[in-house]
Amino acid sequence: MPWFDQVVPAYWLVTADVKEARKHLNFSEIGKLPAAQQKGFLFEAVNMIQMGAMPLPAYRRVHPDAVVTPDQLTVLRNYLTTPPDPSNAAEVGAKAVTDAAATDVQYGKWVQASQTALEVKPEWNGVPFDPDYNNWKAISSTDRFDNHTMREILGNDVAVKAIADGHINPWPDGAAFAKVAWQQAAPDEKGVVKTGAFIQVELMVKDSAKYASSEGWGWGRWRGTDLKPYGKDAQFQNECMSCHEPVAKNDHVYTMPFSGQTAGGQ
Repeated sequence: MPWFDQVVPAYWLVTADVKEARKHLNFSEIGKLPAAQQKGFLFEAVNMIQMGAMPLPAYRRVHPDAVVTPDQLTVLRNYLTTPPDPSNAAEVGAKAVTDAAATDVQYGKWVQASQTALEVKPEWNGVPFDPDYNNWKAISSTDRFDNHTMREILGNDVAVKAIADGHINPWPDGAAFAKVAWQQAAPDEKGVVKTGAFIQVELMVKDSAKYASSEGWGWGRWRGTDLKPYGKDAQFQNECMSCHEPVAKNDHVYTMPFSGQTAGGQ
């Protein structure tokens, strides 16, 4: 095949990818956003680089030197991590005490509320909440170092069996994940970091027929102890799909399961 026939299609693919990327993260416009939102977008970019999803293979074929080195990645991570201010130790300590108290209050309310069944509404797109998610098996974990949150990823029996069998791309219908997020509590006197207040739980359910219009996955997010559906209408799922688009070749799943998973056991 002539070099022209190889380069031109790659050029147009890269151009389309660049235009699509600018819809999500445009450095000419990002300065207009609130600082927290800027860091959120940049964290997702760093996460995609760490996962190997970016730069895109098509882009690297045209620009083989477009590789983010470990040192460059460290610079990006450090930029997103707010360093402690030694002169502000008293305020940081006071905030830790306040956060711990708020967490205890939340936990107390949760225990009290557990005495009665909580009716949780489906997401705006119709995806139902699955209260059994807290009995699923932990398959991975992650942390948002930019906003000090911690997440645990759980998988149902179908997902765990798929991991054990090595059939995770694509994931089988019926596989489901729950990503549970908490605020990161201040380190204790031994430097141990624990979860603080609960933030939200997200569900991702595979059904290639039922959810054909949303990449074969049903997306849902419920926030707060009252598990309120996220968003204002079904369009919220576009946010989910856009975030997972860079790992479309991994069946839109970021999670790298812990090794040694076995079906049926803990």
